[in-house]
Amino acid sequence: MNKEAIFTDTAPEAVGPYSQGIRTAGLLFLSGQIALDPATGKLSGDNAAAQAHQACKNVMSLLHSQGLSAADVVKTTVFITDISTFAEVNAVYAQYFTAPCPARSCVEVSNLPLGALVEIEAIAAL
Repeated sequence: MNKEAIFTDTAPEAVGPYSQGIRTAGLLFLSGQIALDPATGKLSGDNAAAQAHQACKNVMSLLHSQGLSAADVVKTTVFITDISTFAEVNAVYAQYFTAPCPARSCVEVSNLPLGALVEIEAIAAL
């Protein structure tokens, strides 16, 4: 199998032993993006909506670095630490992913890296 790690400085650097994304077999797999500001490396936003915006911006930066857009995304997974924020996160998400929307899962988790409230991962077709 041929796989290539991607990197852009317009999205946050990985905070562990993983790549920002991997290109393989006609697909781009993006690692989960939390609300890290790529310029400062610090968490941006103090509520789920604000963090969802930054997480989506990070996903878009990774896509754009590969010549792709939200229209190329076929699947996302959204992780939130409080299911009661689903509606506000969904409203932000809908600003970035429009019809035909990608397939999606959204799950509540007990904790996310660095105390983030939202994390979004994506798979795009190349």
